[in-house]
Amino acid sequence: MARSSVFQLSGTCNNYPWGKKGKQSLAAQLCAQTPGLDFQVEDDQFYSEMWFGDYPDFPARELETGELLADVLAKNKEQLLGKKVVERFDAQLPFLPKILSIAKALPLQIHPNKELSERLHARDPQNFTDPNHKPEIAVALGKFEVFAGFKPLAQIEPLFQLAPLRQFVPEGTAQWNDQTLREVTRRLLKASLDTVKQVQKQLVAVDKSALGEAGYIVDMLPRLQDQYGPEDAGSLVALLCMNFLTFEAGDAIYIPADGIHAYLSGDIVECMARSNNVLNTGFCPPADRNSADLFADVLTFQAHSRDDVVLPSSPYKGSKTGKTVVYAPPMSEFNMLKTDLTQPGDADDVAPSDGPGVLIVTGGEGTLKAEGKEFPLKSGYIFYVAPGASVRFETQSTLQVHMAVI
Repeated sequence: MARSSVFQLSGTCNNYPWGKKGKQSLAAQLCAQTPGLDFQVEDDQFYSEMWFGDYPDFPARELETGELLADVLAKNKEQLLGKKVVERFDAQLPFLPKILSIAKALPLQIHPNKELSERLHARDPQNFTDPNHKPEIAVALGKFEVFAGFKPLAQIEPLFQLAPLRQFVPEGTAQWNDQTLREVTRRLLKASLDTVKQVQKQLVAVDKSALGEAGYIVDMLPRLQDQYGPEDAGSLVALLCMNFLTFEAGDAIYIPADGIHAYLSGDIVECMARSNNVLNTGFCPPADRNSADLFADVLTFQAHSRDDVVLPSSPYKGSKTGKTVVYAPPMSEFNMLKTDLTQPGDADDVAPSDGPGVLIVTGGEGTLKAEGKEFPLKSGYIFYVAPGASVRFETQSTLQVHMAVI
């Protein structure tokens, strides 16, 4: 007998030190609102992420039974995953959704592409736990600050004409190109702690007006130093070479494989290809950093401006009332839907997909109707939706739902 195609999940909250503290953390708040869980938010604890996929780190469970989502899917592959996922994605959810609550910069990082991930996993499976790539998107739930992608070269090159920064430019450089930027990034990351400290000391003393649009560097450097000290080269790479972006609720970014980034602050819905591989080289203790040479060698330069990382939404064709939009990154593993019901009595029917979906309520309350059943919806509630299952959202107040789908 076929099991229900729509069922409620519980997620797992983690405690990385860049997370928000206590009830300031949306991830913790949402996790605590899952019914039936004995999860208490502690005021002195940091809560960084809530995961709710089938990945073995911080896994989701079927709420009613407590069974791991991965085990539920393994026993019901055809019904709950569908032919496409079984054949193309090794009968596992190809995406990993999360809520992030960010109080200070995450490590300066890239997620290796598939070829490199396979090599790293084969060589060091303890630190690179899968052979997959990890392009990702982030949808802002409020103000969200991030360093993502590189600035245009025309904005970077003048900064390195400042006296304390000339030492990082390769000798004989007549005109900058992406390979120049690769070597400058490498040299910044490999600089001694004392050199980084001295450069930051000189940089913070630069006349802000001389930097033009880059004047924010002088203002932001003390903030980053307060978080990670004056000897962390991540501050130099991020401020001098990368786009600093501020988003509002509903804005989204796409980070490709090998795309350099560091989230800085805010609450977001994040979704990525099924992987936990990462190379870190800044905004973390030296002992936690990966090879600066490897990091620099695999950098890509697809993102060279703000427009290269922004991911706009568009109307979703599977939405009956037009209250659902889609964020569609240039990858095959998933899209992200966002349904906003803003008035009492609002509703939307979302058409079935040929792959699975995982949804989380990020605001308000209402009802989910599927398979002739009704499920209450409140902030933090998570549901699994099997291929072929249509869902209807209704509210008598307001309701916001984000759903990762194939």
